[in-house]
Amino acid sequence: MSEQETLQAAIDKFWDTIPPAWHATRATIRRVAAEQFNLTVEQFQVLRRIRRGIASVSALAESSGTSRSAVSKAVDSLVNKGLVSRSQDPNDRRNIPLSLTVEGQRILTAIYQETEQWLAGKFSRLTSREISRLTDAMDVLQKAFVE
Repeated sequence: MSEQETLQAAIDKFWDTIPPAWHATRATIRRVAAEQFNLTVEQFQVLRRIRRGIASVSALAESSGTSRSAVSKAVDSLVNKGLVSRSQDPNDRRNIPLSLTVEGQRILTAIYQETEQWLAGKFSRLTSREISRLTDAMDVLQKAFVE
Protein backbone atom coordinates (compact mmCIF):
# COMPACT_ATOMS: atom_id res chain seq x y z
CA MET A 1 0.00 0.00 0.00
CA SER A 2 1.41 3.41 -0.97
CA GLU A 3 1.87 6.21 1.54
CA GLN A 4 -1.09 8.07 0.00
CA GLU A 5 -3.29 4.95 0.23
CA THR A 6 -2.25 4.42 3.85
CA LEU A 7 -3.08 8.04 4.65
CA GLN A 8 -6.47 7.74 2.95
CA ALA A 9 -7.21 4.50 4.86
CA ALA A 10 -6.45 6.34 8.13
CA ILE A 11 -8.75 9.20 7.15
CA ASP A 12 -11.53 6.77 6.21
CA LYS A 13 -11.12 4.91 9.53
CA PHE A 14 -11.22 8.24 11.37
CA TRP A 15 -14.57 9.13 9.74
CA ASP A 16 -15.94 5.66 10.42
CA THR A 17 -14.94 5.75 14.09
CA ILE A 18 -14.58 9.13 15.75
CA PRO A 19 -17.83 10.93 14.76
CA PRO A 20 -20.10 7.98 15.66
CA ALA A 21 -18.25 7.43 18.96
CA TRP A 22 -18.46 11.12 19.85
CA HIS A 23 -22.12 11.31 18.78
CA ALA A 24 -23.03 8.38 21.06
CA THR A 25 -21.03 9.84 23.96
CA ARG A 26 -22.58 13.27 23.54
CA ALA A 27 -26.06 11.73 23.33
CA THR A 28 -25.40 9.91 26.61
CA ILE A 29 -24.28 13.13 28.31
CA ARG A 30 -27.36 14.95 27.04
CA ARG A 31 -29.68 12.11 28.11
CA VAL A 32 -28.27 12.02 31.64
CA ALA A 33 -28.43 15.83 31.92
CA ALA A 34 -32.04 15.91 30.74
CA GLU A 35 -33.46 12.80 32.43
CA GLN A 36 -31.71 12.92 35.78
CA PHE A 37 -31.24 16.66 36.28
CA ASN A 38 -33.85 18.31 34.05
CA LEU A 39 -31.22 20.34 32.18
CA THR A 40 -31.51 21.46 28.59
CA VAL A 41 -28.53 21.10 26.29
CA GLU A 42 -27.96 24.86 26.52
CA GLN A 43 -28.02 24.79 30.33
CA PHE A 44 -25.58 21.89 30.42
CA GLN A 45 -23.24 23.70 28.02
CA VAL A 46 -23.36 26.84 30.17
CA LEU A 47 -22.49 24.84 33.30
CA ARG A 48 -19.65 23.11 31.47
CA ARG A 49 -18.22 26.37 30.16
CA ILE A 50 -18.46 28.12 33.54
CA ARG A 51 -16.56 25.22 35.09
CA ARG A 52 -13.87 25.74 32.44
CA GLY A 53 -13.51 29.37 33.55
CA ILE A 54 -15.75 31.26 31.13
CA ALA A 55 -17.47 33.43 33.70
CA SER A 56 -19.60 36.11 32.04
CA VAL A 57 -22.70 36.11 29.87
CA SER A 58 -20.90 37.87 27.03
CA ALA A 59 -17.94 35.46 27.16
CA LEU A 60 -20.32 32.48 27.25
CA ALA A 61 -22.21 33.85 24.24
CA GLU A 62 -18.98 34.41 22.34
CA SER A 63 -17.55 30.97 23.15
CA SER A 64 -20.73 29.18 22.14
CA GLY A 65 -21.70 31.30 19.15
CA THR A 66 -25.06 31.94 20.82
CA SER A 67 -26.86 35.24 21.37
CA ARG A 68 -26.37 37.03 24.66
CA SER A 69 -30.13 36.89 25.27
CA ALA A 70 -30.23 33.09 24.85
CA VAL A 71 -27.26 32.67 27.19
CA SER A 72 -28.75 35.11 29.67
CA LYS A 73 -31.99 33.12 29.69
CA ALA A 74 -30.08 29.86 30.34
CA VAL A 75 -28.06 31.55 33.12
CA ASP A 76 -31.23 32.95 34.73
CA SER A 77 -32.72 29.46 34.77
CA LEU A 78 -29.55 27.99 36.28
CA VAL A 79 -29.46 30.72 38.94
CA ASN A 80 -33.10 29.96 39.77
CA LYS A 81 -32.25 26.24 40.07
CA GLY A 82 -29.41 27.11 42.46
CA LEU A 83 -26.69 25.79 40.13
CA VAL A 84 -25.01 29.10 39.22
CA SER A 85 -24.38 32.20 41.28
CA ARG A 86 -23.74 35.76 40.23
CA SER A 87 -21.40 38.04 42.12
CA GLN A 88 -20.34 41.66 41.90
CA ASP A 89 -16.93 42.72 40.65
CA PRO A 90 -15.85 45.44 43.11
CA ASN A 91 -13.67 47.03 40.41
CA ASP A 92 -16.30 47.03 37.65
CA ARG A 93 -19.99 47.15 38.58
CA ARG A 94 -20.96 46.22 35.00
CA ASN A 95 -19.07 42.92 35.27
CA ILE A 96 -21.09 40.20 36.98
CA PRO A 97 -18.91 37.09 37.26
CA LEU A 98 -20.64 33.72 37.21
CA SER A 99 -19.61 30.66 39.17
CA LEU A 100 -20.99 27.24 39.85
CA THR A 101 -22.60 26.62 43.19
CA VAL A 102 -21.72 23.50 45.15
CA GLU A 103 -24.88 21.92 43.71
CA GLY A 104 -23.90 22.95 40.18
CA GLN A 105 -20.48 21.31 40.67
CA ARG A 106 -22.14 18.20 42.09
CA ILE A 107 -24.49 17.85 39.13
CA LEU A 108 -21.74 18.28 36.54
CA THR A 109 -19.63 15.72 38.36
CA ALA A 110 -22.57 13.30 38.45
CA ILE A 111 -23.23 13.74 34.72
CA TYR A 112 -19.61 13.03 33.87
CA GLN A 113 -19.43 10.07 36.28
CA GLU A 114 -22.52 8.52 34.69
CA THR A 115 -21.00 9.03 31.25
CA GLU A 116 -17.73 7.47 32.37
CA GLN A 117 -19.64 4.43 33.65
CA TRP A 118 -21.30 4.18 30.22
CA LEU A 119 -17.86 4.41 28.57
CA ALA A 120 -16.50 1.79 30.95
CA GLY A 121 -19.30 -0.52 29.82
CA LYS A 122 -18.33 0.05 26.19
CA PHE A 123 -14.62 -0.46 26.88
CA SER A 124 -15.25 -3.55 29.02
CA ARG A 125 -16.06 -5.41 25.80
CA LEU A 126 -12.39 -5.12 24.86
CA THR A 127 -9.48 -7.25 25.99
CA SER A 128 -6.72 -5.63 28.02
CA ARG A 129 -4.49 -5.82 24.93
CA GLU A 130 -7.12 -4.03 22.88
CA ILE A 131 -7.52 -1.36 25.56
CA SER A 132 -3.77 -0.86 25.58
CA ARG A 133 -3.73 -0.55 21.77
CA LEU A 134 -6.67 1.86 21.92
CA THR A 135 -4.88 4.03 24.49
CA ASP A 136 -1.75 4.05 22.34
CA ALA A 137 -3.81 4.95 19.28
CA MET A 138 -5.51 7.82 21.14
CA ASP A 139 -2.07 9.12 22.14
CA VAL A 140 -1.10 9.11 18.46
CA LEU A 141 -4.38 10.79 17.49
CA GLN A 142 -3.87 13.43 20.15
CA LYS A 143 -0.36 14.07 18.78
CA ALA A 144 -1.86 14.66 15.32
CA PHE A 145 -4.36 17.22 16.62
CA VAL A 146 -2.52 19.04 19.43
CA GLU A 147 -0.71 22.10 18.16
